[in-house]
Amino acid sequence: MPTRYSHPLPFGAAVQPDGRTRFRLWAPSCDAVTLEVEGAAPQVMTRDADGWHSAEAACGAGARYRYRLPDGLAVPDPASRRQPEGVHGASEVVDPAAFQWQADDWQGRPWEETVLYELHVGAFGGYRGVLAELPRLKALGVTAVELMPLSEFPGDRNWGYDGVLPFAAESAYGTPEELKTLIDNAHALGLMVFLDVVYNHFGPDGNYLGSYAAPFFRHDVDTPWGAAIDFRQPAVREYFTQNALFWLMEYRFDGLRLDAVHAIVDDGWLKEMAAAVSAAVEPGRQVHLVLENDDNAAELLRAGYRAQWNDDGHHVLHTLLTDDREGYYGDYADGAADRLVRCLTEGFVYQGEPSPFRGGARRGEASADLPPTAFVLFLQNHDQTGNRAFGDRLATLCPAGPLRAATALHLLCPQVPLLFMGEEWASRRPFLYFTSHDEELAVLVREGRRREFAGFPQFADPVSREKIPDPNAVETFERSRLDPAEADSPEGARHLVLVRQLLQIRASCLAPRLAGATALEGRALGAKAVFVAWRLGDGSSVQLWCNLADQPVELTQAGPASSGGELLFEQEAGAFAALQDGRLPAATTIALCERG
Repeated sequence: MPTRYSHPLPFGAAVQPDGRTRFRLWAPSCDAVTLEVEGAAPQVMTRDADGWHSAEAACGAGARYRYRLPDGLAVPDPASRRQPEGVHGASEVVDPAAFQWQADDWQGRPWEETVLYELHVGAFGGYRGVLAELPRLKALGVTAVELMPLSEFPGDRNWGYDGVLPFAAESAYGTPEELKTLIDNAHALGLMVFLDVVYNHFGPDGNYLGSYAAPFFRHDVDTPWGAAIDFRQPAVREYFTQNALFWLMEYRFDGLRLDAVHAIVDDGWLKEMAAAVSAAVEPGRQVHLVLENDDNAAELLRAGYRAQWNDDGHHVLHTLLTDDREGYYGDYADGAADRLVRCLTEGFVYQGEPSPFRGGARRGEASADLPPTAFVLFLQNHDQTGNRAFGDRLATLCPAGPLRAATALHLLCPQVPLLFMGEEWASRRPFLYFTSHDEELAVLVREGRRREFAGFPQFADPVSREKIPDPNAVETFERSRLDPAEADSPEGARHLVLVRQLLQIRASCLAPRLAGATALEGRALGAKAVFVAWRLGDGSSVQLWCNLADQPVELTQAGPASSGGELLFEQEAGAFAALQDGRLPAATTIALCERG
């Protein structure tokens, strides 16, 4: 029998066994709230001493409803499961148990098998568009699809980080049933599905919480997005904890990536939420929590979180490939090869050292005791591509040879790899920042983005800044969609074959042995060349030589550590023979495995 999953929420709209629906809203700033269900008489909700307003109505799934505040403002449910008319429209009652799951024996996959593929659902044509791509991604060697945020946002084009209704899957992409069908089919194919969630801020359009729950925000702490969310409030903590459980238990996502947790003022909640997830997930089911944390706070990786996006790894690799020294890349430019070695052997590059980009402030915590799999490594992602003025891909910023060598290092080192959509064929299509705000907000966003780049020499004059694409223009979104024809070009096809080959090697030779892996040694071999070795969980070892320069490196210590290893990969035929003779060819990665 197909399984039906539902995560009962202590707030929002809940369909009852008798067909009625219970409504519950935290509105401590209001003495009275009126429930308005379309087609029924308005009903004043019952308020308790803690500011919770409750009511029941004779309606079921499909009913549209709003909450009317004392000043006459009608607002959607902050726990709405569906917003068919967008962030300003009525909410819709959803019966989550109505969906019949087919892959009901799915228990997830071990973290060590993870190969992430980050994508923007809208750019793929919605939930159905992503569903159609799943067989291709599986054949490539991807094991986990990561969706950029889905919380309902204003308009129908947005990165998703402007979401304002965290429980409502974006209606511009399809229905909740279509999203569940996507996840169900992914599981049937053996693919995990991760979701990027934003718990550090709300978007600027459609966030009505301050109108009826002023304590939701702190007015003594500001963030780049406005007043900080007040995680000191029990109701606020419960709201976001329940959201994490909702996506994992009701939608059956296999993991969450928490955006910018350094902007969450009370990080005690992060540990509390991780413990709640651990307690709720069914025995035997594997669920993974991943962080983005600019503070490099290793402590959280020992407190229930599986891994963190390794921005340090991206920054130093980007610097080596492009010679870019602007902005935060300047923190990685000097001694870049040594910094890459530290990243590959210890995780973070910055583990408490002062950061010149941050005015000398110390950044990070010691991370050498953590396993390599506690770090997600990437050459590109939505941030590092889309936050460039023109959304430049690496294929347009560096030569093809070094990019292939970096790709081999990326996919064959024990850190967990993430590919950004189109990276498998070295896409040259930009990924730009895009929105679909109303005209007033669109002007503010457009001008604000251009001001952000005013400090860069190439955008010092207003004429240059005018060339930065308008985020609100439809063309900006359309230019950010992939062109599959690129994969058929000579360079695209060559890169695609390389990625597929590397992921096959990873799946057969690395993934089964990654549990318990530790770094053995590493050293810089030149300005852009490194050697690193790791001990795997079964006692075998992997050794990697990588030269990202356009010139060969003459080695003072010739040859591999041992001649008895199995050659896993060499960039070009004869590269390993050259290495044994004391020469690491230009734009080359070589991988060797010694069985324990």
